[in-house]
Amino acid sequence: MSTHYTAELLPKEKVFRDPVHDYIHIQYRIIMDLINAPEFQRLRRIKQLGTSSYTFHGAEHSRFNHSLGVYEIARRICDKFVRNYPSKAHGDGLWDDGERLVTLCAALLHDIGHGPFSHTFEKIFDTDHEAITIEIITSPDTEINRILQRVGPDFPNQVAAVIAKTYDNPQVVQLISSQIDADRMDYLLRDAYYSGVTYGNFDLTRILRVIRPYEHGIAFDISGMHAVEDYIVSRYQMYMQIYFHPVSRGMEVVLSHLLKRAKDVYLDEQAEFRHTATFLTPFFKQTWTLKDYLRLDDGVLTTYFNHWLDEKDPILNDLAYRFVNRHPFKSVRYTKGRDDATLERMSAIIERMGFNPDYYTAVNNSYDLPYDLYRPHQATTKTQIELVQKNGSFLELSQASSIVSALTGKVRGDERFYFPREITHGDEEAGINLFESLSKEFSTFFENDEILPTQQTGGTL
Repeated sequence: MSTHYTAELLPKEKVFRDPVHDYIHIQYRIIMDLINAPEFQRLRRIKQLGTSSYTFHGAEHSRFNHSLGVYEIARRICDKFVRNYPSKAHGDGLWDDGERLVTLCAALLHDIGHGPFSHTFEKIFDTDHEAITIEIITSPDTEINRILQRVGPDFPNQVAAVIAKTYDNPQVVQLISSQIDADRMDYLLRDAYYSGVTYGNFDLTRILRVIRPYEHGIAFDISGMHAVEDYIVSRYQMYMQIYFHPVSRGMEVVLSHLLKRAKDVYLDEQAEFRHTATFLTPFFKQTWTLKDYLRLDDGVLTTYFNHWLDEKDPILNDLAYRFVNRHPFKSVRYTKGRDDATLERMSAIIERMGFNPDYYTAVNNSYDLPYDLYRPHQATTKTQIELVQKNGSFLELSQASSIVSALTGKVRGDERFYFPREITHGDEEAGINLFESLSKEFSTFFENDEILPTQQTGGTL
């Protein structure tokens, strides 16, 4: 059973001016202290969208301002709940405002464990940002933990439990992590704003008007169904148009291979690094600690990428040049199973043109489930979105919305095969293509951005 804690109010409310939410209101000293902690300030130096800024040049925003935005949405929901749905007796399914502090701290700190270029970095060095988030909150070695400890000895564990989804109040957990939560609502609006697109826009004001607590979590008045429906569609469009953009993924592939090559070269006793990569060494060796992790940010890695422009290893040097100077790999869609033999033939041509397939080809798949209902027999289940009807009964969202029904349970996305652009375009700066015949053969395998079925392809190896 969770323990309710109170916290000291600031003498005067502080605000952060925000382009998405106008003002972000800070009323508790603990929130201000957490924001000022070094572990949280590090988030200023980590981009929210990683390599997407190479496609959408305005998307330079950080995980710092996203985290503030999630906090602000959570704060507004708490205000709405305590005003309209205050608990009058234990177990009545309404909002107990004693949960406010743990909700606000979990909202603020939910992304504190992200590393530089987070998802790509995680794959190469086998880190887990959610596990690291919990460690930052619970480790006595962090400033974040010491600040939380001032509220109460078990308070850090309570905040961590919300993020781990083990906290005993489902309302709090679902406000931070569900199919419609403060996290998702902020990143859709924020990422759309900074990317310069309208796909992610939805009526946040209306959603905050119709959201309500109930015994098993959060729900929405059926009168606001269309606002929730619009949110689901906006999320789907953002994934298809922004998060899964093939050029952003092309830069992610270059980054992934660059880090992989740096690791391989470092671990090769015969290789020689001209420049040290001190902060990355524990990750190459897999001996890193939380302190090592917190030293890293996008700027640290970018500095090393610039150093690697001068390294002797030609692959490391070349991949660093491609990433620093924005030369993404080109890609074509493919169908797994059907096109496997074709991919092997294409990879063989790439190798004949002098490129090591281990570092110059990649299969990248990006899939998302826009919405799903609760399926108790599956290993991983979703918390479905519930609508409250006028008589107080509940109706699952896809039962009320034909648009959401069309997206429910259907995974969207694609798989793409990535390779250097010059495979098909030659050296455009020099105006030459030394492998023109191989390039032409390579190009016979795909058309209209998609690999052709085997019977339609030509060429021999």
